[in-house]
Amino acid sequence: MHCWKTINLKKQYGFDRLFMISALFGTAVFMTSYIGLAIAYATPLSDQHFLFFILALLAVYPLHKILHFLPLIGCHKSLKLIIRKQLKVCPAILLHINEPVSKIRFLLSLATPFLVLNTVLVTASITMPAYSHYFTMLLAYHCALCLTDIIYIRNLSRSPKYSFIEETDTGFEILVPPIVS
Repeated sequence: MHCWKTINLKKQYGFDRLFMISALFGTAVFMTSYIGLAIAYATPLSDQHFLFFILALLAVYPLHKILHFLPLIGCHKSLKLIIRKQLKVCPAILLHINEPVSKIRFLLSLATPFLVLNTVLVTASITMPAYSHYFTMLLAYHCALCLTDIIYIRNLSRSPKYSFIEETDTGFEILVPPIVS
């Protein structure tokens, strides 16, 4: 197989720029979802169960990473879990794949957290409108986390259909099998 393209978002955008875009994206999601729910439901908001909100806020990031892992369960022998500090305070959980993965499986791995957690949060905010402000904050935080996944999905969707994705030190490499005639 040969490398068709290498994608490295930190090199392409830079950490600070990605962080800023992610924060702006999360803010936009919060404003639109909160205003939409406030218009749809006239239910008074409750500030009870704030401790559960804090626990849910802390649980979103690990759940996000676990949901990335689920589509890759068949590759569990080649997965490596790394925990390191980001910004000297926050732990960052990284999943590295040591072997090439099919494009479809990798795209599914990128999209699963966005689809599953956001569906749960939107459904919860609709079914419990008194706590919709909590759920919209969680939704905004999770959408901000998903921004890099969305950018990767956009880049990978343009790659050849039967390609494989391999993670290296320089980023994600899109590998294309040789043409057999």
